[in-house]
Amino acid sequence: MNYFVHPSGLCESETVGEGTRIWAFAHVLPGARIGTDCNICDHVFIENDVILGDRVTVKCGVQLWDGLRVGDDVFIGPNATFTNDRFPRSKQYPEAFSVTRIEHHASIGANATILPGLTIGQYAMVGAGSVVTHSVPPYAIVVGNPGRIVGYATNHAAVTPEPHAPHMGSSTVTGVRGVQLREFPIFEDMRGALTVGNFAGEVPFAPNRYFMVFAVPSKDVRGEHAHKICEQFLICVRGRVRVVADDGKARQEFLLDGPQRGLYLPAMTWASQYAYSADAVLLVFASHAYDADDYVRDYSAFLALVSEQDKLR
Repeated sequence: MNYFVHPSGLCESETVGEGTRIWAFAHVLPGARIGTDCNICDHVFIENDVILGDRVTVKCGVQLWDGLRVGDDVFIGPNATFTNDRFPRSKQYPEAFSVTRIEHHASIGANATILPGLTIGQYAMVGAGSVVTHSVPPYAIVVGNPGRIVGYATNHAAVTPEPHAPHMGSSTVTGVRGVQLREFPIFEDMRGALTVGNFAGEVPFAPNRYFMVFAVPSKDVRGEHAHKICEQFLICVRGRVRVVADDGKARQEFLLDGPQRGLYLPAMTWASQYAYSADAVLLVFASHAYDADDYVRDYSAFLALVSEQDKLR
């Protein structure tokens, strides 16, 4: 064998990759498929219809049930619990068990519970003890019971405006290709306040459509898609909301918390909005009319399109 099984471990599968280590009191059933350089720790049970990618770590006390698909470089913490039947009954089995997917580089914290049929997106982080009842987007950080998104893993510092930032027209350089954070001037006197921006100037396109998002429960995430040709400009005219912009290589988070601040999202920018305040009203200007075919709703498909466009540049 080109993999290691502890004398007190039991591996019945012959589909185990080179360099994998299976430790004491672990039990791997015959149909399981395990990639290279995995680390299967003590007291782990792996059922038949389970696929693990390469370099997966499964810590002690974890059971991996039929229907689980795990990508490369995934970390599964001690005593994490996976489920594959929403309505379990003794001696009653579904025609097929739900498929749960843990995508590349995701991490599942200790004692977390993952309900059946969900997808944990790539690079997502599920906190210890969380109960995950809905699929988790790529790069999202989820904690609590039920699990809620509290942030995103980004490779640039979040852009949060200074509490007493000057009310002047300006633009902030961001770490995401083409994304601009604009500060509009504010004019105030005893009659109230006014802020203004020019289309094709501060807003770099003439809009064909607008829509507003409001009354969003704070636990819900909006967006989670990109547009092939449509550009967007976001202004939170009331309350606050956090926006994560992603160009396929870099991600950055922005706080929109007033009508004097806008965020420009060029085409082929993956965007997510979360942490809406209860009173938040998000105004979005769009460069094109609604077209369902313009949406890219699958993150893997988005990355593939970005790669194709980069080759043409």
